[in-house]
Amino acid sequence: MYTGAIMTRKAEGPALEFWQALLQGDMNTVTRITRDPHSSLHPNTVFDTSDLEEWKNYRFNIRRLRLWSLTYEQELTTPLHITASRGYTDCLRHLLLRGADVDFSPGGQTPLHEACENSCTESVQLLLSHGANPNAVSEDGYCPLHCCKTTNSIQCAKLLLQYGAHVNVETEEEDDTPLHIAARQGLEEHVNLFLDYGASLEKQNDEGHTPLNAACNQSHHPEDIDHYYSVCKQLIENGANIHTLDRDQQRPLHLACKNANPKVVELLLAHGANVNIMNYSGNTAMQNVLQVVAYKPDHQPEVIVRALLNHGSVRIWPGALTKVLKYCSSSPRTIEALINSYDRVRVSDSWVDAVSPEIVQKHLDFYQSLFCLSQKPRSLQHLTRCAIRNYLEGRLHLVLPKLPLPPALLQFLMLSFEDILY
Repeated sequence: MYTGAIMTRKAEGPALEFWQALLQGDMNTVTRITRDPHSSLHPNTVFDTSDLEEWKNYRFNIRRLRLWSLTYEQELTTPLHITASRGYTDCLRHLLLRGADVDFSPGGQTPLHEACENSCTESVQLLLSHGANPNAVSEDGYCPLHCCKTTNSIQCAKLLLQYGAHVNVETEEEDDTPLHIAARQGLEEHVNLFLDYGASLEKQNDEGHTPLNAACNQSHHPEDIDHYYSVCKQLIENGANIHTLDRDQQRPLHLACKNANPKVVELLLAHGANVNIMNYSGNTAMQNVLQVVAYKPDHQPEVIVRALLNHGSVRIWPGALTKVLKYCSSSPRTIEALINSYDRVRVSDSWVDAVSPEIVQKHLDFYQSLFCLSQKPRSLQHLTRCAIRNYLEGRLHLVLPKLPLPPALLQFLMLSFEDILY
């Protein structure tokens, strides 16, 4: 327990020197100060940083250190927190050997929490070997395992589990397990690790999300599509239920479509996800993806639209195509897949008005071919494709791959993109 005083404005010289030495990992100065029998500073000294705006940049003004009171929000830290979070293991070891309280948490979390947040593996090892509690709960309701949120924290997570961290421990407010957090962050190695330690696949948090729902629900950049696919693949292969509903009656497929991850959508469809079930708002998976086409063009939403159609999605009501065209025209391949799911469509002047001249010029060949459909019927080749697709409706993805068809013909039947309509 803490028995000293919080560093205040009056403790200028030695206190400031100690502070700077800790932030810089200056082992010689830390050793000298903590071994000084006449010094009031020691390994369990508490620093209040609530008014040090630039302390992380090593620029200090001792006059800005505030007196400890209950009239302002405190931001308290200790020598152990500072050194553990920065990976200064020599200083950290010295402080521990000088009697620093390994689980002291005046600021709301232990040094182990901060070491995990900053992926300081050696600090985590040292703290645990000196008796740090791997299941300590922070003021915000997090355990150290919940703080392993980055790719670089995988070794920290391994150490925590080896020292007895509970793999299914929940955060106090969100009810997230470490697997929820790892799945949400797209951390493939963490997911694999937690599954090896028996993490629950079906635990639902306060939003009704299982780890699979959480992964599908997380918005991400195009470059992270593969990471989330890998996470979802691991979860499903280990038995995750692809039909679990959250509080808004959304299944993983609804969520993956909302975030436009084509690889996850195709994975869910391959494992039997139903394309036509509605969520609480009355949206199907198709409606979810069409709502984000304009915002996520780099995610290849057209691939999702095509996959949904090939798995039996109900087509857009023809009367709504003008609206769809208006909001999705920046993705001509999305429009191509939708139009090619009909044997005929009625093109009106409103279609021309729905597409901005800038987009028409950018995709001139495609939109000219679309608008020309008002003057001529679809080609016999396309009509034949529609006849086959209509006959196999609902079974298309099951039957077509089994037919002895040339690959080019098979792709044509599955709505391969040609960037033109005829």
